[in-house]
Amino acid sequence: MYTYQRLKDTREDTDKKQEDIALVLNITRQQYQLYESGKREMPMHHFVTLAKYYNISLDYLAGLIDTPRKLK
Repeated sequence: MYTYQRLKDTREDTDKKQEDIALVLNITRQQYQLYESGKREMPMHHFVTLAKYYNISLDYLAGLIDTPRKLK
């Protein structure tokens, strides 16, 4: 099992639904839900897409740091 609580927290902080993020990633809502719940590992290219979408650093999105940093 993988830990992707930061994905859910970031999505909720931006008032987005799972469907919204699934559209950004060009996947189904069900597939995104599996990533967010930790039942399936999310590919790195989806992390990159979401970092750009949210304008936050990958290390924050991955849970390595606790304070979000904007992309330059």
